[in-house]
Amino acid sequence: MSETRPHPGQELSVGEVAARSGVPVSALHFYEREGLITSRRTAGNQRRFRREVLRRLSFIRIAQRVGIPLAEIRAALEALPDGRTPTRKDWERLSEQWRAELDDRIRRLQQLRDDFTGCIGCGCLSIDRCGLVNPHDRLAADGPGPRRLVS
Repeated sequence: MSETRPHPGQELSVGEVAARSGVPVSALHFYEREGLITSRRTAGNQRRFRREVLRRLSFIRIAQRVGIPLAEIRAALEALPDGRTPTRKDWERLSEQWRAELDDRIRRLQQLRDDFTGCIGCGCLSIDRCGLVNPHDRLAADGPGPRRLVS
């Protein structure tokens, strides 16, 4: 009995997906275990991915590159009807939602960059100047750890 297979070119092997997407095979397996992508198994137990997985992988990698946690990416993908591939409109909507978080991260990184050489916020590397920035250790009342560089 032969297996029903889509037209040639509609499905890709794991190696083909890795080559086309630039995502290592180990990462593809990880994404599949995490429910971010899916494949079917052939009669020979080989993975076959629909071509749309390439767009889904691009979506995942770009979101990761800007620092979106995998849990948020997974939730965004799960919110799509019938597990469909994200469209341009989906990306625009999600990137707008993530924009505030990214803007906040950029603001914190700029603050860190600007204050980096003078003080790391807790005084341990700026002890000789700490009296000017944190006289009488007033920041200790706010709790342990860095204070000035944490929002």
